[in-house]
Amino acid sequence: MFAEKIFAIAHVMDQGVLWLLLALSVISLGMIFERFFALRKVSSESQRVRLRVKVALQNNSVEDIEDLAKDPNSLEGRIAGYALRHIKESGSRGLEEFFNTFALNEKPELEKFLGFLATVGSNAPYIGLFGTVLGIMKAFNDLSTASEAGQQTVMAGISVALVATAAGLFVAIPAVVFYNYYSKQVRGIFQNLESVRELCMSYAKKKGI
Repeated sequence: MFAEKIFAIAHVMDQGVLWLLLALSVISLGMIFERFFALRKVSSESQRVRLRVKVALQNNSVEDIEDLAKDPNSLEGRIAGYALRHIKESGSRGLEEFFNTFALNEKPELEKFLGFLATVGSNAPYIGLFGTVLGIMKAFNDLSTASEAGQQTVMAGISVALVATAAGLFVAIPAVVFYNYYSKQVRGIFQNLESVRELCMSYAKKKGI
């Protein structure tokens, strides 16, 4: 009795899994494009600031942080402006915590949708495999109940069932690739913020604040 209920569910759910994977694919693609446009400008500005910080460190010119603080177009420029104001008002005390708070506030926006992409990337193959198992169960059940069913019947059913596995991989691979790509971009931005923090600390020490 219980097995019959499972087979009845398999007859319905194998197509439902494909529709679920299709929905996940559309949603994840939308998030991928959203993150692309959202992070493209931030990442390009961050790379530009990275070069400025590198030159400042090479020339031992920590005063360049004052010019960077006048750049409102980048996260690093904004935090540099806030940090210099903090240094003038309170000195270097609490500057590290100030940067940590800023990074924590920016982190949710920078990592938006990345958790969903990671979840889809890690679980979509299992969803596809689940659909394949249901399809194979349906194919063998049809074979056992059909009077004139032959090898072609079960092979056709199995081949259709394998579509779910392929669909799961089709959904998972772009999600994983872009999750790793965007995560690398976000890590680079936070590393730049740490570089600006160190430059601000050096600036405060040099000014004797």
